[in-house]
Amino acid sequence: MNDKEKNSQREFDLEDRLVKFAVSCIELAERLPRTFAGRHLGGQLIRSSTSAALNYGEAQSAESRKDFIHKIKIVLKELRESRICIKIIINKPLNKQTQIRKQILKECNELIAIFVTSVSTAEQKKKK
Repeated sequence: MNDKEKNSQREFDLEDRLVKFAVSCIELAERLPRTFAGRHLGGQLIRSSTSAALNYGEAQSAESRKDFIHKIKIVLKELRESRICIKIIINKPLNKQTQIRKQILKECNELIAIFVTSVSTAEQKKKK
């Protein structure tokens, strides 16, 4: 497998991870109580987690390196928003599935780390 094929494979792996993360967040949101806080945080978590996946799709079709960096930064922003929302759900706690919440938070943290590195790498290449 050459470098281009490896990069393409990594992109799809990352896309799949973002989609699975969004689905996990939707499932978590659907398990929240139908209280004002549960509905509010559930809706916010669904919006931010799905936005991360959707914006990654847009980044893959970026028109320039600058456009790519901008879209990846939006993905990062949405992931950070999701992380805060998950932390609020954990700290409240709004549901009893402690292990599921912690797994989702772990995946969110890993995705954030990947995109922080991606932005840094893209910005360094932009300078060259």
